[in-house]
Amino acid sequence: MRRVSRSDDVLKVHRLAHGGGSAALLEWLAARLGGWSGVVHTDPTAEHGADPGAGAGAVAGRERVQGQRPPEAAVRGAAEMAARGVRSAVMHGAGSATLLFALDAGRVLAAVLPLPHPPDAAALLADAAVPLALVLRAEEAERREGRAAIAEARAREAVLRLLMNGGLAAAHQIAEALRPPLPDPIRLYVAECRTGRRAEVARLCQELTGGRAWVVPCPVYVRHLIILVPADAAAVSADHDPLAVALSAVAPDCAVGVSGELALSQAPTAYTQAFHALAVARGRGERHARFGPGPELALAAREAGADWAGALLAPLHAYEPRRPQDPGGQELRTTAHAWLNFGSHATRLLRVHRNTLSARIRLVETLLGLDLARLGDQAALSLALRLTPGAGRGSGAAAPAAAPGLDAVLRDPRLTEWARSHLSRLTGPDAPAGARATVRTWLAHDARLVPAAAALGVSVPGARKRLARIEALLERSLLQSPSVRHDLWLAHRAEELAE
Repeated sequence: MRRVSRSDDVLKVHRLAHGGGSAALLEWLAARLGGWSGVVHTDPTAEHGADPGAGAGAVAGRERVQGQRPPEAAVRGAAEMAARGVRSAVMHGAGSATLLFALDAGRVLAAVLPLPHPPDAAALLADAAVPLALVLRAEEAERREGRAAIAEARAREAVLRLLMNGGLAAAHQIAEALRPPLPDPIRLYVAECRTGRRAEVARLCQELTGGRAWVVPCPVYVRHLIILVPADAAAVSADHDPLAVALSAVAPDCAVGVSGELALSQAPTAYTQAFHALAVARGRGERHARFGPGPELALAAREAGADWAGALLAPLHAYEPRRPQDPGGQELRTTAHAWLNFGSHATRLLRVHRNTLSARIRLVETLLGLDLARLGDQAALSLALRLTPGAGRGSGAAAPAAAPGLDAVLRDPRLTEWARSHLSRLTGPDAPAGARATVRTWLAHDARLVPAAAALGVSVPGARKRLARIEALLERSLLQSPSVRHDLWLAHRAEELAE
């Protein structure tokens, strides 16, 4: 059998350091020397488990142990080296020897070997010390880079959350530490693709916008990227958007929805517009679509419904929790808005447990006297939240004694005109047969697909296909949240009251 030379060992050490990292190198040293080898901190109070591959040992050459606390002899030897200021040392104990070599400030390569230990052990450990120190530094740099990337991603997501909840000033403050600056005005894109394609879509977006776009993975839908682009980043016309064309061409399953040009303060509206456009883009051959403008409910109802909305939400805005850790009125408002937009997926947006979400929604129901299992009450709350940005008129005040009810608001001629315009496509020449009846039945069953399909006398997939065709007709999302179902319910109610 050929004797292993020192040059063979050195070559093996460098190959392991380059290909396997510190853990593989330490494991090989333990097996090669027939004892324990690992990295030990010179400070006895330091956490030895902080380093990957902090230790590897072989008991009688058979059992290997990784990531455990180093033997007491190694810990004592490292502390003694630091106290004496030496770079290497050998300590003998009962039946064993501890060999130590300094790696860098604060860490030592140690080996605890049974006596008699291999005669070349000291030379092998000295040869391994330099490559081990280098690979440990490289692994630390990689971990720091990973932590920095995670921190930046979370900071960008925090900025997005603030924009969606009206915290424009705080969003700008956080964004100052990141690049690029938040654009204003914006066009917002929602790109849908496989999760493995998101990095490619993000890279292409930055290339095409000269690095001026804000790209944030959607906290709710894992296949979505939310992209805020300066309104002047590219020459966009009514029928041509080069960025949307390029992003949708990344892969056959990519689709892109684009909002209109809006101020940054209207980011929630821009997101809803882009999401509705995405529902249309999925059914188009070109796989991209721009939001089709239509009558805006909030604009039509703002004057007639402001007092009603303030009165409805006054108990929510005035609510003070009994315990400091419980959600206050503003947090409950944010929760309600997220739940209305995303249903059970709001847990991802709010980063709360589903039981916490359910408890908050029950509290909102109790405070406002609503049954949020009913689509009509959901629609009322949705409209009220849109008519009272932030804390609204009702913050900290009692409800106006003469506030109108929702039906009185919906009887306003401006709401009647909005409703007829909103519903006109359901009976237009391009509407599929029975579109109006399908929507009415679906709304009457609180937008639940199974009972609506039974009432229509069709299968659930059949009802889903009908609603998908109506999505393309309305250019709005019905089946996936944020959905236009609340506006449709309000439009049908306003039309009923007018008739």
